[in-house]
Amino acid sequence: MQYVNTNENDYQFDDVLILLCSDFVICVVEMRVGNNLMQTDLSVLGMYQHADIVVKIVMIGLILASVITWAIFFSKSAEMLGHKRRLKREQQQLAEARSLNQASEIAAGFHARSLSAQLINEAQNELELSAGSEDNEGIKERTGFRLERRVAATGRYMGRGNGYLATIGAISPFVGLFGTVWGIMNSFIGIAQTQTTNLAVVAPGIAEALLATAIGLIAAIPAVVIYNIFARMIGGYKATLGDVAAQVLLLQSRDLDLAASASVKPVHNAQKLRLG
Repeated sequence: MQYVNTNENDYQFDDVLILLCSDFVICVVEMRVGNNLMQTDLSVLGMYQHADIVVKIVMIGLILASVITWAIFFSKSAEMLGHKRRLKREQQQLAEARSLNQASEIAAGFHARSLSAQLINEAQNELELSAGSEDNEGIKERTGFRLERRVAATGRYMGRGNGYLATIGAISPFVGLFGTVWGIMNSFIGIAQTQTTNLAVVAPGIAEALLATAIGLIAAIPAVVIYNIFARMIGGYKATLGDVAAQVLLLQSRDLDLAASASVKPVHNAQKLRLG
């Protein structure tokens, strides 16, 4: 008579049934995750909408910084190109002047806010304040200081807005990185809560976090490039303005030397007559 161990067979059947059920549950979960991933909007707008509030604030701030960068670029480009063309034209016209008074007459037809006319006025004002002084070298030195101060003030005026570009270019990548770190932290918290390491679950959150770094770079790179462009343009503009200032100082120096020579000649002729 043969005995069959029914208990052992029952245990084996239960194990197989449990394995089949677990595989079925895993398949169902993976199918649901896959469907959720397909339904997740991975466009830029969709990732922004599903991002954390802190990451959203970071993205909005970086977008505003980028808007400010391009606003400064278009406004200052038009302004600086206009100033540069006008200054070149004025420099060519002043090259025909042979005295400071003649240069002043030419400058009367310049723009109301002409820097060349302002430099000429600085030289004439110093001549008026130094009327009666016989120290021509002192007059030239003081005029040079006036013109240098005017050129430096113009450089500071033309450089306004560059500080914003430098700040945006320096901090935007780090602000974007902060948003990315914050988003990845939230993704790890989501992993802990769902107790799954499936990439399909955590990928959307990581993508949303990395979007902050991408926006930070989009804001920073143009800001740095535009800052360098403006720095070169301002340097060239100041060099041209310095040439105009040197031209004005040259005219004043010539006038002073000619006036000194004219005052010496009558005295020299009178001495000759007395000796004769």
